[in-house]
Amino acid sequence: MPWFVIYTKPRTEKKVAERLAQIGVQVYCPLVTTLKQWSDRKKKVQTPLLNSYVFVCLEPKDRELVFQVSGVVRYVYWLGRPAIVRDEEIQALQESLQHTLTSFEVRAHKVGDVISIPAGPFQGKEGMIRQLSKNSLQLVLSELGVLVTLHKEEL
Repeated sequence: MPWFVIYTKPRTEKKVAERLAQIGVQVYCPLVTTLKQWSDRKKKVQTPLLNSYVFVCLEPKDRELVFQVSGVVRYVYWLGRPAIVRDEEIQALQESLQHTLTSFEVRAHKVGDVISIPAGPFQGKEGMIRQLSKNSLQLVLSELGVLVTLHKEEL
């Protein structure tokens, strides 16, 4: 069975994945653990790696089944057809998410430099530095068409 990509309403990825699993759909919502800071505390929170995207594995004839779940907006299309992700790509994503990037160090880089990500879900991908600050780094991963922000965690 192929993996399809579903576009969800913002901030509903985890709920959509739970509800799809409840109705018997094989689903994958890649999550990363991030450190969130509030005024009174810090907490590790699991957030979706890809905002508003969830992967589902089902037969093409059963594609309409996902619309029973609130929060599902549409399928993602590529060249006029629903986008299909290969099993190997899903497995690679799952394996790469087992290794977490807990911290990083910025060394003499400047905006416009192209660097390779050493660890984490995007390990081995190259990105161009868009913005640098004391505790974060924004990379444009043109190969994937995404902007990634890496934050230095306080231990």
